[in-house]
Amino acid sequence: RVLPAGKQHECRGDGHGFPMRPHRPKVKPEPTPALPPAPNRRKTHRKMSAMIYKILTADQLAAVEDGHAMQAPVDEADGYVHFSTSQQVQETLAKWFKGQKDCVLVSVDSRDFGVDLKWEKSRGGDYFPHVYATVREYNISSIWPLDEFDADGVPLAPEFVLRQPEPDSKPANT
Repeated sequence: RVLPAGKQHECRGDGHGFPMRPHRPKVKPEPTPALPPAPNRRKTHRKMSAMIYKILTADQLAAVEDGHAMQAPVDEADGYVHFSTSQQVQETLAKWFKGQKDCVLVSVDSRDFGVDLKWEKSRGGDYFPHVYATVREYNISSIWPLDEFDADGVPLAPEFVLRQPEPDSKPANT
């Protein structure tokens, strides 16, 4: 029935003691647009030839996962984050991590850092990747526990990592 202008319908109930609810037409909801991945999701689709690697203690990794920047004391002292390539990581483990337990190896995509990634000569005249920017958990692509050791107590990098090519952006040694 049509009501005169300015008049509202009085609801008296549905006859069973329940008040009437206004009718809401069923409308098909709009599809939700795809959202970008959450920043704390680890990337699993990255091309491995762009990867660089960082060795962290379990405590350092826990700090990163709690929202702190990825850095070791040497990184704080030097003003940049030290990384290694796949071909450098085992030597880095031997030089700096002999006898250390509870370490992990993380990979990050070198392309994430643009001009903040500098290739600088270091050990043996080889170019090492140094990141002059904050590195966060969302930059981590993969994590490997370093729970195997050689006879001298040096953690062993995963064979998978050691077989990876070095990043294309690494300068050639001259």
